[in-house]
Amino acid sequence: MTTTLFLQSDVQDPYAFYKLMLDKNSIYWDEHNEIWGIYSYDYCVEILKNPEALIPFVSHTDGQKLNEHALDILTNLTRLSNGIQHTVNREIANLLFTNLKSVDIPTLLSKLIKNNLVENKIDWVDAVCKKLPLLIVLKSFSFKDDDITFIISKIETLVKIMLPSKSDEEVKLINEFSETIFAIAEKQLLSLDFYESLSHKITESEVHSLDEIKKISISNLIGLFIQSYDAGRGLLSNSLLQIIKHKTFSSKTTIEKSVIETLRFDPPIHTTRRIASADITIGEKIIKKTEAILLVLAAANRDSQKFEEESNFDIERFNNKEHLTFGIGGHQCLAKHFSINLATETLWFLFNEHKTITLLENNITYEPMFNARLPKNIWISIQ
Repeated sequence: MTTTLFLQSDVQDPYAFYKLMLDKNSIYWDEHNEIWGIYSYDYCVEILKNPEALIPFVSHTDGQKLNEHALDILTNLTRLSNGIQHTVNREIANLLFTNLKSVDIPTLLSKLIKNNLVENKIDWVDAVCKKLPLLIVLKSFSFKDDDITFIISKIETLVKIMLPSKSDEEVKLINEFSETIFAIAEKQLLSLDFYESLSHKITESEVHSLDEIKKISISNLIGLFIQSYDAGRGLLSNSLLQIIKHKTFSSKTTIEKSVIETLRFDPPIHTTRRIASADITIGEKIIKKTEAILLVLAAANRDSQKFEEESNFDIERFNNKEHLTFGIGGHQCLAKHFSINLATETLWFLFNEHKTITLLENNITYEPMFNARLPKNIWISIQ
């Protein structure tokens, strides 16, 4: 039986499976998991743009007993909302992004490398990818050093808030951390110059109280922490692997093109979900109301109907920027330009500052996740 759902840790090459589905079943009903798998580029775009394909509701009454602060975070995240709530959340998240301050990436990266380099060897994932994107976000909003240290030390626990099911121990730790991080984020957000104008701008245009706006703002700031840890980590990891393999590090422009092609060729996020709020006709299939949909964006990015020689890593392909990794339409990821710039600046400094970067292990293993392909470790030599 063909299954649309599998752990990335269990599959050496998911793209072989994606190619098979593109060729044979670009729209596939997975009876066992009761979910539609959408693999082609055009059909993924159709669903992403369809107003009847909604972000699945995250249940808060599943017996997991998340506390008030954890529920506030989940309820108010832009990526998990629909309708007018999404419009408000997205506007707030966008205003947060526009107020990010510039941070000296080379200085932060140099310190991380120096602190973790042993005999010219370093685990790029653990030393840099799990820390640098989040560190940049925290520094951009002027968090205090003690708060930065605390958040970075606990972020691996916090990201589990996004799991559809959690153990009792995970819920306990999430609740403990959520209360503390909510307080830290609230204190810092209220101290920033732009917050007052942000809150008044939203309340003037929408029917939301100042207290509601504050909760949404805090939640989406914490959402940036979560996103920088998982997706930011994955982009830095996967881009490094492709750049080393294809030797595309001659200039900053080449690095940037490599990052963009990695987002198409080997993205960190492979799938996203929707649920039909009404019957949806796509191709010759009818997705019925309430049925679940799995958009396999990583497969769509390898669709030969959209990208010539789709299985080749080609930084000069004319339409690489048309990949679907960041989504499209109303739910397109707001971190698009931030992520590309962060990865470009980081990797350019690495290859420009250190003339020889060597991959020490070819057998890369991946985290046991359904939606993301994130390397567990990448050991490199830096000379």
